[in-house]
Amino acid sequence: MKITHKEFPNYRKYEMMYEGRPLSMEVGKLAELCNAAVLVKYGETTVLVTCTASARPKDGTDYFPLSVDFNEKLYAVGRIPGSFMRREGKPSLPAVLASRLIDRPMRPLFPADLRNDVVIACEVLSVDRDCSPEITAMIGASAAVSISDVPFNGPIAGIVLGWDGEKYLFNPTKEERKTNRMTTTVAATHKKIVMIESEADQIPDEIMYEGIVQAHEHLQSVLDLIDKMVEEIGKPKFEYEHAAFDDELFEALVSNEFESMEYCMDTDDKNVREARVNDWITMVQEKYGEEHPDMMDYMEEILYKLQKKVVKKWLLAGKRVDGRSMDEIRPLAAEVGVLPQVHGSGLFTRGQTQVLSIATLATLSEAQKLDTIWEEEEKRFMHHYNMPPYSTGEARAARSTGRREYGHGALVEKALECVIPEVEDFPYAIRVVSEVLSSNGSTSQGSICGTTLALMDAGVPIKAPVAGISCGLIQDNDDFTTFIDIQGVEDFHGEMDFKVAGTKQGITAIQMDLKNDGLKHEIVKEAFEKTKEARFQILDEIMLKAIPEPRHELAKTAPKMIQMTINPDKIREVIGTGGKVIQKITADTGCKIDINDDGTIFIASSDIEACRAAKKTIDEIVFEPEVGALYYGEVKRVISNLGAFVELVPGKDAMCHIKDLEFKRTEKVEDVLNVGDKTWVKFIGIDDKGRWNISRKEALKERGELK
Repeated sequence: MKITHKEFPNYRKYEMMYEGRPLSMEVGKLAELCNAAVLVKYGETTVLVTCTASARPKDGTDYFPLSVDFNEKLYAVGRIPGSFMRREGKPSLPAVLASRLIDRPMRPLFPADLRNDVVIACEVLSVDRDCSPEITAMIGASAAVSISDVPFNGPIAGIVLGWDGEKYLFNPTKEERKTNRMTTTVAATHKKIVMIESEADQIPDEIMYEGIVQAHEHLQSVLDLIDKMVEEIGKPKFEYEHAAFDDELFEALVSNEFESMEYCMDTDDKNVREARVNDWITMVQEKYGEEHPDMMDYMEEILYKLQKKVVKKWLLAGKRVDGRSMDEIRPLAAEVGVLPQVHGSGLFTRGQTQVLSIATLATLSEAQKLDTIWEEEEKRFMHHYNMPPYSTGEARAARSTGRREYGHGALVEKALECVIPEVEDFPYAIRVVSEVLSSNGSTSQGSICGTTLALMDAGVPIKAPVAGISCGLIQDNDDFTTFIDIQGVEDFHGEMDFKVAGTKQGITAIQMDLKNDGLKHEIVKEAFEKTKEARFQILDEIMLKAIPEPRHELAKTAPKMIQMTINPDKIREVIGTGGKVIQKITADTGCKIDINDDGTIFIASSDIEACRAAKKTIDEIVFEPEVGALYYGEVKRVISNLGAFVELVPGKDAMCHIKDLEFKRTEKVEDVLNVGDKTWVKFIGIDDKGRWNISRKEALKERGELK
C-alpha cells in the first residue's frame, strides 16, 4: 500500500495588524471545491468563509438569489448545546442578525441582473472575546467573493466603532466594552460607506458622525490587503447569462406611456396607486400585446424601472409622490391605553403606516435565556415585530417569522435598550410586541415610537422617550437629494433607507440600507441633520402630547413586585427540603417568587398585599436578631428552675435565663412569667452552642420600667 503526503501548492497566507490585533487570511488549503474559501483569523477568533455559485441560473428566477449564512458553532466557545438533541438547531437571533449584517452591505455590489445562486457560508470555528466574530466573518466574506470568479464590485471591510465618553474605540476589546457607550458597525469600500448599524446610549449626532468618518479611515488597510489578494490570486470573473428583458418595449413605454405612468403614481393613497397601475397594465397589454406577446414575463421589471424613472425625476425636481415637501413628515397620530387588560399599549400612525405596540410585564424568571456563542446569557427586555400580509393589503396566509421581521424587531430593541431602567429600579422582565396594522414605509420606525408609548403607558420608568425616523436619497451621478420620512414607493425606488432613532439627548440606534454602491460622507452628514430635527418634532408635537411621562402606577392587571435581599446562607431555609417551604408560601399567598444566588428575592403578584404577606413570611424565616436590639414577644414555654422561651418572631424562640428575668433573685420562673405572657426582651448574643440568649431585666432597664 502506497501512501503519499497531500501537498497544498496554492496555499497562501496574508497578514496584517488590525487595531492592535493580528488579522490573517489563509487560502488554498481548506474547502478546495468551492469557488473560493478563506480561513480568516482575527486575534484567536477563527471563521471559515466559503463562496459557491451555481453554474447557471434557475428557470423563472427574477431576482438575485444571494444567501448569506452565519453558522455559529457552540464548540467555538467551549460549550455543548442546551437542546434535547445536544446539537445546533436553527440559527439564533444574533446569528440571523449577523447574517443580515454581512448581506446588506454586499448585496448591492453584485450585478443587478445576476441570477445565479450565490451562497456565502461563514462557519464560526473559534471565538476570542476581544475580536468580533461578525467583523471577522464580514472581512472573510468580502475576501472570499473578491478572489472568487463571482462578479462583485467590492471589496468591502468592516469595523466596530465605540465611544467611552471621551475617546473613540475601534474594534473595542472585552475590557474596553465595559465602558463603551455605543456599538456601531461600519462597512465601506475605499471611497464610500455601504452600511451603518448602531446601538448607542444617547450619543450626540455630531459625535456619531465624526466617529463614522474616522472608522472609514481605520478600515482602509483591510481593503488594501484584500486588493493585494485579488491582484495575486484572484480568479477571472465568470460570464453569466444576463437576465432577459425587452428593451425595445421598455423604450416604447418610456416614450409613449411615461405621462400615463406619472398619473398612476401621483397619489398619496397606496390602494389608489395600485388600482391605477393595474389599469395601466391592462391598457399596455391591449396596445402592445400583439407585437410583444411575452411582455408579461417582463412586466414586473418594466414596472420597477419605469416607476423608478418617475420617482427619480420627481424627487430630483423637489416633488414627492404624495405632494409633501422634501422635509415634511406625513400626518401623525399617537394614542395610549387603547387596549383593556393588557399592561400597556400604544398606537402610532404615520400616513398610511400604523403600528400597535403592546407591553407585558413579568417576573425576572421570564427573561429570555440565550444559548449562543455570544457572552449574553439572558435578555430582560424583548421586542418582537410582526408584519402580517394584510398590513400591505395582500390576500395570503401568514407564515413563520422571517429574517426581515427578526431584524426589525432587533432594531427596535436596540433603540430602546439604553432607556430601560436598571433591574434594581424596576425588577421586571419586559416584552413589547409591535403589530404592523398598515404598512406604507418606515414600519420599524413606527414600531420604535409605538413601543415608547406602550412602555410609558405600562408605567415603565424609561430614562427618556425615543422616536424613530427615516431619511431617503435619490442620486443622479454626483447630484443627490435627501428627503425625510420615506413612504413605501420612495423606499422601493430610492437609493437609501437611513433609519435613525434617538432621544432629545442623542442617538440610540441606526440602520442604513442601500441600493447603490455607497454613500459619500456629506450624504451621511445631511441624513443625520434631517433625522435629528424630525425626531425632535415627533417627540414634542405628537408623542409627548399623547403621554408626557410614564404613568406613576402600573396597570391593575400588571404584576406588583417587591424586592428584598437576604443572607445567601439563608436561601436554603427559604426554599426548604425539596422546595416545600417556598411552595407553601406560594400556595398560601398566590405570589410568584424568584430567588437569585446573591440572596436577592423578587416577589410578584397582581395583589400588592399578597406580596407583603409573602415578604413577611420570608422575613420571619430568615430572621436574625441584632445584638442589643429590643423585641416584644410571647412566652411559649417555661422551665421553672431554668428560664422562659420567648418567641421573637413566629417560629423563632430565644431563652431568657432565670437570672436574667429580674435584677433581684428569682426562685422560679413562674413568679415572673407564665406561658402566654407578653414581655420585652433584649437580645444579648449567641452562645457557643448556637443558642439565642435574651435578657428581660436589661430590656426593662433600657425602657425605664424597672420598679
